[in-house]
Amino acid sequence: MAGSVQQQMETAKLQLVQELEIEMLSDLYNRMTAACHKKCIPPRYKDAELGKGEAVCLDRCVAKYLDVHERIGKKLTQLSMQDEDFMKKMQAEQSKS
Repeated sequence: MAGSVQQQMETAKLQLVQELEIEMLSDLYNRMTAACHKKCIPPRYKDAELGKGEAVCLDRCVAKYLDVHERIGKKLTQLSMQDEDFMKKMQAEQSKS
């Protein structure tokens, strides 16, 4: 019975992580779309299709946005791991006392 409760808690945690990931990626997409649209596409449309300059600008904007997002994610993961290591050291020192 305890295993079943633990398994349900793990499933709930996993579902929460998945929902947060979807929410985060949705927010990233919405912000990226708005920022790159504002930067690369003039407010008054001349043509129904993107011009070459607009398309190149959008490609570069999206690439930069995703690169920065990846770098931030790596840095946050690194900081989180450092915090976790620090907490483990603190707990170990407290248990020795």
